[in-house]
Amino acid sequence: MSFRSSFLLILPMAVAAGPSLTVNDIPVKPRVVTTQARYDTDDPAIWVHPTDPAQSLILGTDKDLDGALLVFGLDGVERKDLSVRGIIRPNNVDLAMDIALGEGRVDVAVLTERFAHRLRAYSLPDMRPIDGGGIPIFEGDRARDGMGVALYRRPDDAALFAIVSRSDFGAPLDCYLHQYRLVDDGTGTLRGLFVRAFATWSGKKEIEALAVDSELGYVYASDETHGIRKYFADPAAEDAEDELAVFGTEGFARDHEGISIYPTGLGTGFIVVSDQQADTFRIFPREGTATDPHDHPLLAVVKLSTDESDGSDVTAATLPGFPGGLFVAMSTDKTFHYYAWADIAQAAGLD
Repeated sequence: MSFRSSFLLILPMAVAAGPSLTVNDIPVKPRVVTTQARYDTDDPAIWVHPTDPAQSLILGTDKDLDGALLVFGLDGVERKDLSVRGIIRPNNVDLAMDIALGEGRVDVAVLTERFAHRLRAYSLPDMRPIDGGGIPIFEGDRARDGMGVALYRRPDDAALFAIVSRSDFGAPLDCYLHQYRLVDDGTGTLRGLFVRAFATWSGKKEIEALAVDSELGYVYASDETHGIRKYFADPAAEDAEDELAVFGTEGFARDHEGISIYPTGLGTGFIVVSDQQADTFRIFPREGTATDPHDHPLLAVVKLSTDESDGSDVTAATLPGFPGGLFVAMSTDKTFHYYAWADIAQAAGLD
């Protein structure tokens, strides 16, 4: 899940005392719960309409051999006219805005089609395929099942990249993630050019959830049961292969899962990570500390009403019915839950 900037609510940064943090006794309730998916919900992404926020859309994957990329309105009702079905085990989805393609510009949704070993790409909001049938990933590797995906748009030249994670079967301890530049092949179709393999894996479980902070230039990866890893998102950055941080290594019940980045200003905000088996979300400072931008101490823990959530997204954009922005998380009852960020911030003591 990538970071889509919208600095519309300024919340003060709270500093909490590490492992003694308390969790709200009563779970935060969602403002909206979507209609149930057919199979198994996984990862959501939020598309904010450029002129009419009420027409914004929530995308989410439904995992199965005959899976789907589901599209919902802010009311939680599936837009069956837009949902894309017949995808071979979709996993995670991410969005990028205002991308040059063909003779115009489009917003794009990119997802992993796990068992087909490829990315799929669609224009928004019409959900038209723009990938020529799919973009191959992990070619030549033993571990090719795509899991997480996060899009990075480089600020200086607007180049678009997809960073992709994979399942653990046969995966290497080094170079676990692959990165592809997504380019127009001259016909208005996106193609993928492999640019690098990077990132360490603990070997304990797998790395699925990814999030990119395009403004600050970082990618975050949830190494399940180990911690959150941080790297430069730009493959051309100096020391791009260096691991910048590993944080959140203590306190999780088991799996480190969905990652979302909530901005409160230029370079400030929160990194929100699902503690899946605890049904809580752990919140870390986006900007690090005053002395180290790569030090991300735990600020707060908040319990939501989702059940074992492993995918989430957030926006600070003003949307009707969601003060402070919208946080969306999947739940194992085949739904996605929509929360007002203001409700989460209050429960977490960050308001």
